[in-house]
Amino acid sequence: MSPVKVLGVGSPILDLLVRVDDAFIDAIPGDKGGMALVSAAELDDILAKSGVAPERAPGGSAANTIFGLANLGAPTALLGKVGVDDAARFYKGRYETMGGDISRIKTSPGTPTGRCLSLVTPDSERTMRTDLGAAAELAPDDLTPADFADATHVHLEGYLLFNQPLAMCALALAKDAGASVSFDLASFEVVKAAGDALPEILDEFVDIVFANEMEAEAFSGSSDPGVALDALAEHCSVAAVKLGPDGALVKKGAETAEIDAISAEAVDTTGAGDLWAAGFLHEFLLGSGEIAAAGRLGAVLGAEVVQIMGAAIPEDAWARIKQTMMS
Repeated sequence: MSPVKVLGVGSPILDLLVRVDDAFIDAIPGDKGGMALVSAAELDDILAKSGVAPERAPGGSAANTIFGLANLGAPTALLGKVGVDDAARFYKGRYETMGGDISRIKTSPGTPTGRCLSLVTPDSERTMRTDLGAAAELAPDDLTPADFADATHVHLEGYLLFNQPLAMCALALAKDAGASVSFDLASFEVVKAAGDALPEILDEFVDIVFANEMEAEAFSGSSDPGVALDALAEHCSVAAVKLGPDGALVKKGAETAEIDAISAEAVDTTGAGDLWAAGFLHEFLLGSGEIAAAGRLGAVLGAEVVQIMGAAIPEDAWARIKQTMMS
């Protein structure tokens, strides 16, 4: 097996994808477009009320990014916790077929693999209700220096900040290993939950920060994406604010790049930001290292994934993406 270069740390979650209307979203607790943690029973209740049989796909924010990198040919590993069940076997099997290293995926025999119910409305927005299951049982004691030893880059999802001791342990081990670190803020709820601790965390540990428009506004207090980008860039060497169909803004030092979105007929935005990050990291870490080129590859992956349900880009599309990279 090739040495691990990019290690993802986060929650391995089985995605359950369901199409609903806006009235359905209005009738359940929580905000549209965000992520809220629920119990297994609450998730089952929402799913039952939808009356729809879900599509199933491996997911999780950091995992989606790592899957994208693996499909682009980067050596990767995933660190998280699953149950000992059919969902875990499905999940790990799919990742192995991408060439991924599952040796760092921990298990919790008494708890089922986590699930995320992704409710997709006609505007292609996704609203997530997540039962973390076994993923929530990942603890600082589960993490060892050996998990990080051969990683040159570590990518973490912002949802880890719901368990700050775990997030801080992972960040410290990544830095002790000499790896660079990227961090996806993941949800505006994460930014609010992290509060005053987030700027210091970014200052001390994070080299590349990813945010969407809502997350950037929650962090900076400004609805102006440029102002929000500058606020994030004060804390990290590279900052990216993803703006959906309006493209993205990326800043590295004094250089700012405006990235155009690629036109696509969106049916589901699940995983769009995660796959954008995968494209960016592949070009930035393993390619030219230029933020404009990295943003363009991010846009390519983002455009592909919004055209399907879920975050699993099909094989024929990966072949097309790789051809684009070579042209």
